[in-house]
Amino acid sequence: MARHLITSALPYINGIKHLGNMVGSMLPADVYSRYLRQRGHDVLYICATDEHGTPAELAAKEQGLPVDEFCAQAHDAQKAVYDGFELAFDYFGRSSSPENREITQHFARRLNENGFIEERSIRQVYSPADGRFLPDRYVEGTCPHCGYDKARGDQCENCTRVLDPTDLINPRSAISGSTDLEVRETKHLFLLQSKLQSEVSEWVARHEHEWPQLASSIARKWLTEGLHDRAITRDLDWGVPVPADTWPELAAEGKVFYVWFDAPIEYIGATKEWADQDPENRDWKSWWYEADDTVRYTEFMAKDNVPFHTVMFPATELGVREPWKKVDYVKAFNWLTYYGGKFSTSQKRGVFTDHALDILPADYWRYFLIANAPESDDSSFTWEHFTATVNKDLADTLGNFVNRVLSFSKKRFGEEVPAGAEAGEAEAKLGEEIASLLAEYETQMEALQFRKAAAALRALWSAGNSYLEEKAPWLEIKTNPEGAALTLRTAMNLIHLYAVVSEPFIPASSRAMRSAFALTDDTAAWVTTDEAKSLDSVPAGTPFTVPPVLFAKITDEDLETYKERFGGAPE
Repeated sequence: MARHLITSALPYINGIKHLGNMVGSMLPADVYSRYLRQRGHDVLYICATDEHGTPAELAAKEQGLPVDEFCAQAHDAQKAVYDGFELAFDYFGRSSSPENREITQHFARRLNENGFIEERSIRQVYSPADGRFLPDRYVEGTCPHCGYDKARGDQCENCTRVLDPTDLINPRSAISGSTDLEVRETKHLFLLQSKLQSEVSEWVARHEHEWPQLASSIARKWLTEGLHDRAITRDLDWGVPVPADTWPELAAEGKVFYVWFDAPIEYIGATKEWADQDPENRDWKSWWYEADDTVRYTEFMAKDNVPFHTVMFPATELGVREPWKKVDYVKAFNWLTYYGGKFSTSQKRGVFTDHALDILPADYWRYFLIANAPESDDSSFTWEHFTATVNKDLADTLGNFVNRVLSFSKKRFGEEVPAGAEAGEAEAKLGEEIASLLAEYETQMEALQFRKAAAALRALWSAGNSYLEEKAPWLEIKTNPEGAALTLRTAMNLIHLYAVVSEPFIPASSRAMRSAFALTDDTAAWVTTDEAKSLDSVPAGTPFTVPPVLFAKITDEDLETYKERFGGAPE
């Protein structure tokens, strides 16, 4: 089996993330990782908090904490939420780790040796009121492209255009709010991306045909516009320091590397963090160094992160002139909106992941988000749509099937799977249908088409309901008890099949379904075609219990409560 390296965009450290962040990177990566593990692949799913940069310093200042203490607390808070969503990372690291510092500085030295880093004097915004140069995110103002009045000096959150602080109209300090800003000369390191343009273009050309159109079109747009040399250091107190053995003057001035230089390197750094916990049994370099022929690397991210991962980080990797693993497949997502408007951490708009778990269990959110993943275009979260999806797909189609099958069988045949008659024509037809639907589910999962995979999973659940309605064991038992027992035994086998194949989407509910049956040797990782056709993995005589209700319906009263708390459609 192949070795699969999977990473999702690093969540930034300043605050709990919203549902848009979850569905745009970490959750689909988790679903895919779980699926691959079930199919027998060797999987390493790596993520980390992105802890350097201006927002971390500003958030720490706002809370009155040293920045390292703030980041440590914020990391633990985020990890607790991701644990609540059952994101099965192999390792969830921190970009402030010693491992990332070591590898980032190594990359910088190698780029410098190869002629791809240059020290330049630049004119930078200085705030007399703050007594310091202001890095790009410390400057706010009006975007010259779309007019958004809260744009940052590195990127406009509204139109996603990359900016420099001097581009902003009516700039102000994000620290003090002072508009008394000057432009002074200072020195920084620049990554000479222009010298790597042709190499990056050739590399993208070899891979873009396999990527989703969203990822390839964004990469090609950046390359068509031309790669520009970009400053990779900042005047901050918190970050990976510029190594004094290579740039003593800048190190003495306290320069640190730009967060978007060290953050992608943290994928490698976090893998080393993982390996350093058990160095005798874990080899981090086997996943990243000279691994092109042995590892398939898939990245998950929202579209605003695509340029950095398809152009800028590959340029860095190419420039070091060492055989570091580069991404094979970039799974990019559009935006999940909230009633047509953007989820926004800074503006507190939309449902945040910790609040989501306060309301309902993780499986409700996991299923809804993946079933409505913003793949081909933006998708909108509304409470009405969420309620309808939960009630129809989870409560009615799956949950009700499980409950009525097990409850009815217990009432009429006791607490063991009934034997009943031999399987007949209806069961053979059902087996063929289940095998076909399972093949479709597998196809869409392999293609990373999550909405289509969810539709195939939903169709598997619906097939069980159709079979039950056709056989109607509540009527069949009156004239043909053996036939009703067969129907229920077959349906119980469907429940076990659903427990196995639904695990990537709804792991907690899958465990509940699976544990309903006291099988002596239940080691099934996946369901083969023959097993899907025969539907006999849970034999007659197997003890079972009726689990608690898997999914409670969301009532009209619940809906109104949620809308009142989080807001509904804009006026």
